[in-house]
Amino acid sequence: QVQLVESGGDLVQPGGSLRLSCAASGSSFFIYGMAWYRQAPGNQRELVAFITRGGSTNYAEPVKGRFTISRDNAKNTVYLQMNSLKPEDTAVYYCNADVTVGPTPRVNYWGQGTQVTVSS
Repeated sequence: QVQLVESGGDLVQPGGSLRLSCAASGSSFFIYGMAWYRQAPGNQRELVAFITRGGSTNYAEPVKGRFTISRDNAKNTVYLQMNSLKPEDTAVYYCNADVTVGPTPRVNYWGQGTQVTVSS
C-alpha cells in the first residue's frame, strides 16, 4: 500500500504564490508518472499538470506559464509551484501517482487533497 500526502494549501491573495508538496510513503514501491489535479465546487476534477519519472512535463492551458510541476525521485515527492494566482484557481488540489508495489501491476493512487483559496 502507498499513501500520498499533500501539503501547502492556503488562503492567498490574487497575484500571490503557493508551493504544494505531495510525498509518497510505503514500502517496496516504484513511482512512474505523477500529476496534480484540482476540483472546484460544482466542477469535475481536472488535470492541472503531469510529470514523467524522467521529468517531462505537460500543463493544462489555464495554468501554462504560471504553474511549474517538479519532482524529487529520491524523496518520492512531487511539487507544484503556483505563481500569479487567480480567483479561478481556487479548488481542492489532489496529488496523483502511477505506482507499482513489488511485483503487482501498476495502480493509480490519490492523495486526500489540499485546499487552495485565492481571494482578497
